[in-house]
Amino acid sequence: MRLRGIDYLVGTPKGHLTHVEKQLLEQPWTQARESVRVKILPQESEFYVYVESQDRVVKERSMRRRRLKRLWASLHELRKRKSITRDDLLMHIGALKKEAGRDYRLVSISLPKPKEPVNEDTFHFSLDRERLRRTLRREGRYLLRSNMQAASPETVLESYLLLTRIEQAFKDLKGSLSIRPIWHQLENRIEAHIFVSFLAFCLHTTLRNLARRRAAGLTSDAILEKLSAIHMIDIHLPTTDGRRVVMSRYTQPEKDVALLLAQLGLELPEQPPPKVYASG
Repeated sequence: MRLRGIDYLVGTPKGHLTHVEKQLLEQPWTQARESVRVKILPQESEFYVYVESQDRVVKERSMRRRRLKRLWASLHELRKRKSITRDDLLMHIGALKKEAGRDYRLVSISLPKPKEPVNEDTFHFSLDRERLRRTLRREGRYLLRSNMQAASPETVLESYLLLTRIEQAFKDLKGSLSIRPIWHQLENRIEAHIFVSFLAFCLHTTLRNLARRRAAGLTSDAILEKLSAIHMIDIHLPTTDGRRVVMSRYTQPEKDVALLLAQLGLELPEQPPPKVYASG
């Protein structure tokens, strides 16, 4: 690809770290951002970039601890149950495996053989400490592969972060903003549909950037879900002369929604004035 003048930057499965981990240990760290540092491992026609993000370390470690804690407590609860059959036990273990995800592999579980009763001798478990240590060493770290030899580590990292933001944009358009499927058949309606979806994405991004500065930890979807509790209603009041007074009103936000609005620096508009409609 280099001969064709094409640069590439791709993520590499974490399992590939096993092949290059010893070589990476010999490489020095380079600070790429305030909380991000990288290691460069040159190869024949490309190079690896090993990235460590402190924010990602904290996030992944917290999530793993919660999953492991739930898994460990559930396993103890299963072992305390009386008169549980092996088939029921396997069903519960399957559900726990799905819930724990990859962290399920951090626990070694011994299950009873067919026709064996379920007790402490046939059903026991322990923490795989060696695998846990290996997992902790790789928390918040990922491996990139590129042929951009002339680029600095900071440039490579920024290019990858830009790529992830572009991928997230497509996910937002196809997911929460529902740009697809498009059922229109006329070209101008298709273009209008995409245009409105793009405007929605711009507002979605603006809300995310606003939250990043003022309400860190909240996503655009979480904010919209909170604000969806505010409803707009029309109140119709008949008069004695046969006319109708229509008042459009939004419901007053709950305390948590009002706190969110204040945190984001947003204010609800004034309630619109009432309108009077003649009979008929």
